[in-house]
Amino acid sequence: MKNFFLLLLIIPTLIISQDILPLRERAALIEKIQKERIQKLLPALMEEQDIDLWVMITREYNEDPVVKTLLPPTWLNARRRTILVFSKTDNGVDPVAITRYNFGKNIRSIWNKEKEPDQWKALSDYIVAQNPDKIGINISEHYGIADGLAKTDYDLMIQALPKKFQKRVTSAETLAVRWIETRTPKEITIFSQLTEITHNIIEEAFSTNVITPGNTTTEDVVWWMREKVSALGLKTWFQPTVDVQRTGNSDLYAFDGKAKFDVIMPGDLVHCDFGITYLTLNTDCQELAYVLKPEEIDAPDFLKEALKKGNEVQDALTDNFKKGRTGNSTLKMAIESSKNAGLRPQIYTHPLGLYGHSAGTTFGMWDAQDGIPGSGEHPLYENTTYAIELNAKVFIEQWRKDVRIMLEEPGYFGPEGFRYINGRQTNLILIGEKSNHIR
Repeated sequence: MKNFFLLLLIIPTLIISQDILPLRERAALIEKIQKERIQKLLPALMEEQDIDLWVMITREYNEDPVVKTLLPPTWLNARRRTILVFSKTDNGVDPVAITRYNFGKNIRSIWNKEKEPDQWKALSDYIVAQNPDKIGINISEHYGIADGLAKTDYDLMIQALPKKFQKRVTSAETLAVRWIETRTPKEITIFSQLTEITHNIIEEAFSTNVITPGNTTTEDVVWWMREKVSALGLKTWFQPTVDVQRTGNSDLYAFDGKAKFDVIMPGDLVHCDFGITYLTLNTDCQELAYVLKPEEIDAPDFLKEALKKGNEVQDALTDNFKKGRTGNSTLKMAIESSKNAGLRPQIYTHPLGLYGHSAGTTFGMWDAQDGIPGSGEHPLYENTTYAIELNAKVFIEQWRKDVRIMLEEPGYFGPEGFRYINGRQTNLILIGEKSNHIR
């Protein structure tokens, strides 16, 4: 591989020009995003789900996943026992903390420990004063992200409440999911930039700046991507993968562990799975490249046609996106329409945003093509984002085998329907071409 670490320092890219913010400016922007979500988004969601008061209780290093989305950017963890309460009012939502400190700049503390030493009594007194009909807590069977209330904290809260208020406690599962899955306009703007950065890193990784065919391994490229992200001051939310498909190997070769250490060769179909985190959002992308042989200036037509079949499966899925339709219903329609068109689909599309594998409408899993209980029954809402993840199995006569066209791109569903946040791959990236790949 070409002087790996030196390349990180000297290769000019378009990524730096995208003005990735320094940490201090990121913190200020995250505070603004959180404030907008609390003041403008949360009142509508609490009204939609008929929850009058939402209680979140968490402890340091054991954070409720919903609380994590509210952590002030200067807090890396919750402190001591953190209790947040969001109370619906005539003017929106009043966010308060039953904590020793203000919870950042957006949620004020109302607990005076010197006057009331018992934190649970302080919580109970506040709830009684608000007199809510429905008290939501984060317990959930189907969503780990919405199941953040530990049993210890649940028991102590219930014990502290008067009996008539104990009966008003209910699961806030759908409210938690709606909070996690819903994007604001500001977040979508950021998401577009984040996805562009992701695409640019992939395009640089899939170039002869990084790959020397016959020498560079798939694992070399994985660690180049990790180092690149780190050099940009960003993070990956999962370990990237890079694999190859070629003549002579089964279509499952990419999944058997051997491809992880394979040397990338001319004529290979190279695939990556890669996502980064920035400004509280996450991307998840899978793209394909072809390694040109010395005599070639383009990928073989049979691979270009195979990619088109992957795009057709994408269309079969997203063309069936409709507000209120469940993930399971959409999945069934997409698979049926794909098969009727002669395609061989496998669909495993998931919500994407504040988490990589996020909460919301889920469209199958690779081993659950008939639907999923719980998250598959969640209806599709507007202003939500997804990793359109799937593959099409295509028989390649020239290779005498099936290949899997594995694709994944961030997409947005809103009032105007579905769109890809930063486009999708419709042409193979060419490793070895003279000019940069242009999407």
